[in-house]
Amino acid sequence: MVRPDVIHKRLGKIEEYLLILKAIQRYPKEQFLADPEKYGSAERFLQLTIEALNDIGGHLVADLNLGVVDSASDIPRLLFEKGYLGEELRETWIRMIGFRNVLVHDYLDVDRVVVHQVLSDNLHDVRALMRIFAQFL
Repeated sequence: MVRPDVIHKRLGKIEEYLLILKAIQRYPKEQFLADPEKYGSAERFLQLTIEALNDIGGHLVADLNLGVVDSASDIPRLLFEKGYLGEELRETWIRMIGFRNVLVHDYLDVDRVVVHQVLSDNLHDVRALMRIFAQFL
């Protein structure tokens, strides 16, 4: 059985993170790239956002008994296979997971331009996943 409180709490955190990211979004690209507080904050809050999405997805997979998760990319795959997620959103989420892995594991080589691009162009993808998860509340 899906626990709405688990989903609700994490969606609330994502909302909090998105507010912070929206505030960072307002800075011009050059200012963003030159200021470690801005790009560092963006990196961290993007990471936390993706972590929370994965956490919600993992809870859904477990609570709905959808299958075994060996890696984070199994979460969108299983939700897609069981009809909870469309193909495009599955692929988008898998790219998010890859981006999160870069932020966490390849932190020495993070391309700030890519971080700015994700910040500027891809927050709507987070909202799309949030709408899917809200259906379980």
